[in-house]
Amino acid sequence: QVQVQESGGGSVQAGGSLRLSCTASEYTNTAHCIGWFRQVPGKEREGVAVLYTGSRSTVYADSVKGRFTISQYNAKNTVYLQMDNLKPEDTATYYCASSAGYGGSWSPCFTLLEKINRWGQGTPVTVSS
Repeated sequence: QVQVQESGGGSVQAGGSLRLSCTASEYTNTAHCIGWFRQVPGKEREGVAVLYTGSRSTVYADSVKGRFTISQYNAKNTVYLQMDNLKPEDTATYYCASSAGYGGSWSPCFTLLEKINRWGQGTPVTVSS
């Protein structure tokens, strides 16, 4: 199975920007979902943004639309999450997930990645007011 590793988290002030990176252990030519989730202690994991590599289509949580952008850089097996105009409520640990190599039934990307339940170690983001 493809493993993913996140990086790029840190501490910023409200209104600032960060770019998170998710690097896969290998390149997968087969179309699959890859995306970002976040979790605050004591709360459920929340889907942030997903990308379907076949069509490059993207889906965003309402809370981040217009501020976050997910993009893919094939040459480095990497997916980025550009986060602009950050708000204190964006503070969380951000996790990447990929459906590469998954042979089960299809679901929309957010649902599929949660069903697979295979995550990186996470990267923390703290936004101060």
